[in-house]
Amino acid sequence: MPSGLYDGDFYDGGWCAGREDTEQWLQVDARRLTRFTGVVTQGLNSIWTYDWVTSYKVQVSNDSHTWLPSRNGTEEAVFPGNKDPETPVLNLLPSPLVGRFLRINPQSWFPNGTVCLRAEVLGCPVPDPNDAHTWHPPAPPESHLDFRHHNYKEMRKLMKRVSEECPDITRVYSIGESSRGLRLYVMEISDNPGQHEVGEPEFRYVAGMHGNEVLGRELLLNLMEFLCREFRRGDPRVVQLVTDTRIHLLPSMNPDGYETAYELGSELAGWAMGRWTYEGIDLNHNFADLNTALWDAEDNDLVPHKFPNHYIPIPEYYTFANATVAPETRAVIAWMQRYPFVLSANLHGGELVVTYPFDMTRTYWKAQELTPTPDDGVFRWLATVYATANLAMASGERRRCHYDDFTRFGNIINGANWHTVAGSMNDFSYLHTNCFEITVELSCDKFPHASELPEEWENNRESLLLFMEQVHRGIKGVVRDSDTELGIPNAIISVDGINHDVRTASDGDYWRLLNPGEYEVTARAEGYEAATQPCRVYFENVPTPCSFRLARARGRHRPGRTRPGPDPALRLQRLRLRRLDRERDRERDRERGSILPRAPAWERGEATPPPGRAPCVAVVKPRPFPSDQ
Repeated sequence: MPSGLYDGDFYDGGWCAGREDTEQWLQVDARRLTRFTGVVTQGLNSIWTYDWVTSYKVQVSNDSHTWLPSRNGTEEAVFPGNKDPETPVLNLLPSPLVGRFLRINPQSWFPNGTVCLRAEVLGCPVPDPNDAHTWHPPAPPESHLDFRHHNYKEMRKLMKRVSEECPDITRVYSIGESSRGLRLYVMEISDNPGQHEVGEPEFRYVAGMHGNEVLGRELLLNLMEFLCREFRRGDPRVVQLVTDTRIHLLPSMNPDGYETAYELGSELAGWAMGRWTYEGIDLNHNFADLNTALWDAEDNDLVPHKFPNHYIPIPEYYTFANATVAPETRAVIAWMQRYPFVLSANLHGGELVVTYPFDMTRTYWKAQELTPTPDDGVFRWLATVYATANLAMASGERRRCHYDDFTRFGNIINGANWHTVAGSMNDFSYLHTNCFEITVELSCDKFPHASELPEEWENNRESLLLFMEQVHRGIKGVVRDSDTELGIPNAIISVDGINHDVRTASDGDYWRLLNPGEYEVTARAEGYEAATQPCRVYFENVPTPCSFRLARARGRHRPGRTRPGPDPALRLQRLRLRRLDRERDRERDRERGSILPRAPAWERGEATPPPGRAPCVAVVKPRPFPSDQ
């Protein structure tokens, strides 16, 4: 239960007593006879005050009138509480107590604070003697999915097993390493793994940006298993999805943080332990802030003629050697550049809501402000697709996780209108690449018990599939040279009335997500005449073909003809990316202690070796996945 911006809300940051004395209590109704075994406590989560309970008693009752205290021998047990607001403290009862109600009765608290706490009660339901049907509940439906929490080694084993089960449609690759050397593994699922097919869109799911938000990691591992086995079984929907889409699944963006949370477990990981990387960096605030540069340019009427509305270059300061950029962030940025992703979702935990860009408020001093993108209608549709198909979000009986009631908005919200996040991956993805990305907050509990994972899979299975299918909404095509018929890379695709363009991939193909309607679409490229044509998007989830053949611009520029000059933004972007890559490589070499002087040109194969010198030849043997070393 995190705090909001304002203290005093009933749901805000924890429970606080009305008075400061030892007669106050927090009562829990289990709604049935329960064998209580322990209590986990934390202090109040607040940005304004410091409040926690340092000791407490526990009582149990069947009727809420007569109370039986937990005893340590003949004396009433007093349990040690917290020493700070955030570290969870587990106390097991000396002997389990059976009852329906449980009370936590604070006895002492932080001297400079008041009586406040957060608690989790541990126990198991007891069979009701009046209802024999509940003694042996029906077994859960049989599933071939691996419903448990997987640490780093177990995750690698699962991915290897899935790859061996479906070698024709899977590929496992690494995009980089964490601060502690754990690899960021990705599972690719496609009918031609390892190959970009012209006209086939690329999709990605990312989980585990915050290491202690573990549900997304397990859902993606289950999704790998599900897609593999359903494809082998011949399920028409899965076969079409895998055949028409190149899918990339990154289950753990912050493996160091996950290992920290995993070692503590569901009960003791707390709200923040494992959230950050090993270096203490919050990855969701670590991407380059491109919003400010864009909005400053818009305020000065520079967009799009003198400042791009897309593919915004990384700021120079972000590429410096002393910039605070996590290796995990550098790896994901390089990954974004390597593949022409069209659609993505970033899976988080701790709430039940889907957020869409922008994540950062345009008014820099505001903590909350509606800040839509030029593609607000598309983003709202994408968020609604996931939220309405999610069983937990769509349930009429769902409760609020914390202090916000998102059911009033259909369980979706503009990210900046919830709380501002500068340097988010969603905003960076939208402004630096072609990819539209949303954030899915999957559950109230960041680290649910393993026993809850089957239900969470059922809650999210349809959402995960349906959202992937949205990558085929809108228009797609190929921009070709009218003379050679070769694809033109980095051609700009503009939609009239939407101040955000996209670019073609290396083969000249592109995808542009759009809602149903009629659009005027223009394609332009350096050294070519621009071309415009109408394209209609239908309600069916099938992309509308909208290809172009551009003629080379010859002779002097004539009025009425569009002949774009050099693309300085694209060249600046390439320069900054090369610098960022160099810093990433130097950082990796520095950690390994292998920064060496630059080899002579002849050793690098760039010149003829001098007499008596032979060129150096290296034999590289492929290493099987996964390596146990």
